[in-house]
Amino acid sequence: MKSQTVADARITRWWWVRHAPVIGDDGRIYGQADLDCDCSDTALFAALARQLPGDPVWITSNLRRTHQTAQAIRGQRDGDQASLVATPDFAEQFLGDWQGMPRAKFFADRRPQAGSYWFGPADERAPKGESFIDLCARVEPAVTRLTREHDGRDIVCVAHGGTIRAALRLALGVAAQTALAFAIRNCSLTRIDHVALADEAGWRVAFVNHYPSQ
Repeated sequence: MKSQTVADARITRWWWVRHAPVIGDDGRIYGQADLDCDCSDTALFAALARQLPGDPVWITSNLRRTHQTAQAIRGQRDGDQASLVATPDFAEQFLGDWQGMPRAKFFADRRPQAGSYWFGPADERAPKGESFIDLCARVEPAVTRLTREHDGRDIVCVAHGGTIRAALRLALGVAAQTALAFAIRNCSLTRIDHVALADEAGWRVAFVNHYPSQ
């Protein structure tokens, strides 16, 4: 019986990009508020464009800051005419009544979490909103579905910090709370690969929170 090697595998590569910095939030929590982002750093987007693969599937969330970031990257590439597929399941966590609150006051009134970059514990649901676990519950099936639909392709997904942490939780099989320990910088690049052999499949993490050098 011939042993399987990585050369026999079908590899689907997810290139996750966090959107550019939000503008117009006035220091307030924005969550799913549909705000613009700052796409003025053309050298940064050119660096991202050089590091992304040719002829990928392009996916964004339904929020315009991800569309703007994707277009800023594509504007630095020659001949990239593929359509952007907006996927609402990849939107940032809906923070309910927290959205619009002054960020500094919100954190001043809460106990800090040493092992987390997020607003609260993974299981804490924002009033009239979602928890991070809720976010994972909608992101992970969408990643699985799109991996199946685009088997063997490169997928560039411009999304949000919470969305990317949820994808990392899926890839690593860790608790949702553990995934909140990842730093995800604006315009950083994270790649996870789905490797499918004849009799098994799994995820590999190539790199996380890589900020492209200009």
